[in-house]
Amino acid sequence: MGKSDKPTYAEDVAGAIRAVGTSSFMPELLNLMREAASFKGAFVSLLTPGKAPEHVYDNVRSERRSVVVDRWLDRAWLLDPFVVRFIGERHEPVMVLRDVAPDRFANSDYFRIYYKSLFLTDEIGVFVAIANGTLFLSLGPSEGKTRFTRRDVERLTDLHPIMSALCEQHFHRNSSSGRLDASEVDFDGVIDKVCKGLTQREIEVVQFLLRGHSTRSIALLLDVSPATIKVHRKNIYRKLHISSQSALFSMFLLSAND
Repeated sequence: MGKSDKPTYAEDVAGAIRAVGTSSFMPELLNLMREAASFKGAFVSLLTPGKAPEHVYDNVRSERRSVVVDRWLDRAWLLDPFVVRFIGERHEPVMVLRDVAPDRFANSDYFRIYYKSLFLTDEIGVFVAIANGTLFLSLGPSEGKTRFTRRDVERLTDLHPIMSALCEQHFHRNSSSGRLDASEVDFDGVIDKVCKGLTQREIEVVQFLLRGHSTRSIALLLDVSPATIKVHRKNIYRKLHISSQSALFSMFLLSAND
């Protein structure tokens, strides 16, 4: 092979190793991950059961942080299909959006108002367990690339043991330095607060609606008929004094300021 300005895989591994324990660790780790899959945007958070996510790292432009980072950390993470999989303990180390999204995710208000505002065409989620939680690395495709491939998932999965070992070493060394004290979160309780006056079954329907499930999908998940879900939906709108799913989503977002 001839000489190239692009670092080799071995050089990227070496760079990530040298960066362990330093502020350049996450950028160097992401450079290594780009050997497996082409991506541009990266947002890394720490997930801990029963607590709100903590910000770890992002490469988002400063003028976009309020939309991309702050809104997600504020409340939108509760509807993130990758986080829902994490909460349900049904996640793989590496997954692509189409593996985790509900059947009507692209038609949901969450997708339209939050996800689409990020100009994302696809997403890969990588989960890395460390001593005090699980790192969730959300990756967006490079410019000109519309979708991640199965090969991208396979290559990142092959790289995952190296990523895990590096993160274990880095975050073990930095475990006592400046972690945020994440507030405790009762996942069901957040929706309960938004949906005061609803029955438990109606609250379950609200959760599925907000996350992008169709009437048929909710019926299958709750083992009832689609007609029953339509009745629940009608009662939900009546009790909350709204007339659309968009209004329901707006209530959810506005409640973040309560």
